[in-house]
Amino acid sequence: MLNQEQLNQAQLILKHTFTDQDLLQRSFIHASVTDTRLDSNERLEFLGDAILGMFVCERIFSRYPSYLEGEMTKIKSHAVSRATCATLAIDVGLDQLIRVGKGMQSQPSLPSSLAAAITESVIAALYIDGGMEAVRLFLEPLIDPLIDAAVDSGHQHNFKSVLQQHVQRLHGVSPSYHILDEKGPDHDKSFKIGVEVHGENYEPSWGQSKKQAEQQAAMNALQAMGVVEICDEGNAHMAD
Repeated sequence: MLNQEQLNQAQLILKHTFTDQDLLQRSFIHASVTDTRLDSNERLEFLGDAILGMFVCERIFSRYPSYLEGEMTKIKSHAVSRATCATLAIDVGLDQLIRVGKGMQSQPSLPSSLAAAITESVIAALYIDGGMEAVRLFLEPLIDPLIDAAVDSGHQHNFKSVLQQHVQRLHGVSPSYHILDEKGPDHDKSFKIGVEVHGENYEPSWGQSKKQAEQQAAMNALQAMGVVEICDEGNAHMAD
C-alpha cells in the first residue's frame, strides 16, 4: 500500500487532491498484490482506457477542425498507444508508485505494460473523483504535444493532404498538379510536376513516380506559403 507521503506525491503529479483516498490508492495496486482482482486497478484500467481515447479524440477534433475522420484516426493511433501510455507514466514518475507482488518485485525491471496500465487507471480515478475537468488538467499539457508531434510526423509524408486542406480553407479551391516534363524509358520514367494554387504556380519537382513528384511539389508550395519549414537536419515541420 502507498503511505501518505506517496499518496501526496501522486496527487501532486496528478494535480488533484482526492476526496476518496482509497480510490487513489487502488489505482496503483496491481493484481499480483491483492487477494482478489476486484481489489486491484484492473477495473479502473478498463474505464481509463475509454476516457483517454475519448479525451484524445476530443482534442484532435477541437484543435484540427479541417481534418477528416481518416486523418484524425491516424493521428490518434500515432499519438496514443500502449507505448505512449507507458512513457507518460515514466516521464511524470507514476511508475515509481506501482505496487506489485513479491514475485514481480524481484524482477530487474517492471514490464512497460504495467506503466501503461497505471496511466489508464489513474485517469479513471481522476474522472470518478474530480470529473472530466480533473482529467483535462492532468492530461492536456501531456497529450497536446503528442498530438502535434503526430500531426507533424504525418505531414512529412503527406504534403498533398496538408496543401489541400490549407488551400481549401483559404480559397475554397483545390490545388492542381501538372506534368511539365518526363524522361527515361517507360519502365524507369521520371516526372517533373508543378502545382498551381489559385492561379499561382509554384516551384516544380522531379520524382521517380508521379506521386513522389507531386508530394515534393506540394512541399515546395507549402514552403513558399510559409506553412512548412525545413530544419537543419532536412526534416519538414509545420511553421509556428
